[in-house]
Amino acid sequence: MSVLQKKRESILSYVIITFGILVYTFAWSAVMLPAKIVGGGVSGICSVLYYAVGIHIPIGVMSFVINTLLLLVGLKFLGSKFGIKTIYGIIASSLGFILWQQVLHIDMLFDVSQFGGFMCAIIGGALCGVGIGLAFSMGGNTGGTDIIALILSKFYNISPGKVIMYLDLIIIGLSFFVSHKIENVVFGYIVMFTMTYVLDMIVDGNKQSYQIMVFSKNNAEIGDAVTKEIGRGATLMEAEGCYSHQKNPVLIIMVHRTDKSSVMQLIHRIDENAFISVSKTQGVYGRNFEKLKY
Repeated sequence: MSVLQKKRESILSYVIITFGILVYTFAWSAVMLPAKIVGGGVSGICSVLYYAVGIHIPIGVMSFVINTLLLLVGLKFLGSKFGIKTIYGIIASSLGFILWQQVLHIDMLFDVSQFGGFMCAIIGGALCGVGIGLAFSMGGNTGGTDIIALILSKFYNISPGKVIMYLDLIIIGLSFFVSHKIENVVFGYIVMFTMTYVLDMIVDGNKQSYQIMVFSKNNAEIGDAVTKEIGRGATLMEAEGCYSHQKNPVLIIMVHRTDKSSVMQLIHRIDENAFISVSKTQGVYGRNFEKLKY
């Protein structure tokens, strides 16, 4: 890859990260905060401090201070695990909040009261998921509770994902003190689940792959058909049934989400009595799939 091409890809990644963070901060500034709905993360902490505690410092400034403190703590306990894109994401998200709230006063341009709390939660969560998903797909993030999760997972036997989930549950629970309405807490949880779903679709949706295991007497024929008709590779592995002790090869096929239906139809056409196991894979790397970037 040429130096020029690398520069272009690097610039494009920062453009997409910036756009994603602008969408994320827009969702908070234009939809969720005017509706008094609090999501998770540092943005949620800032919202609680701003509305409930009465610390009337712009949320963009508060998020920058809290994220910077977390980043310094993270550097102390985790070392230099945080790249330039994390620092960029922290700065960009803070500036995004300031742009939408203090410069453009976006909450004055949109009347979210006409949508109702439930629709605001769905719209806000979906936009947050799109924004963070775009940033994640380019290696960016906004810091925040991710840093706390990494620190705790280093010293305790708990996954970062669970830590983030528990923190978000607590932060959203505290949102009761913002609006004093229990329904807004429920809307906050709707935001969290909607954002997670959309984020997963953005980051992993197009990359989703399946492992299909086929147990059939016609596995050799099925494998040939998959290779010739669909253009996907297949592997035959020797296997022996524990009950019958008969030796029959097991066919393993790795396919993209878009090919799954075609493969299933092909198997049914050749052997409608075939025993099939289908499972989603965490990642498939190699020829015709994702490149290993480590």
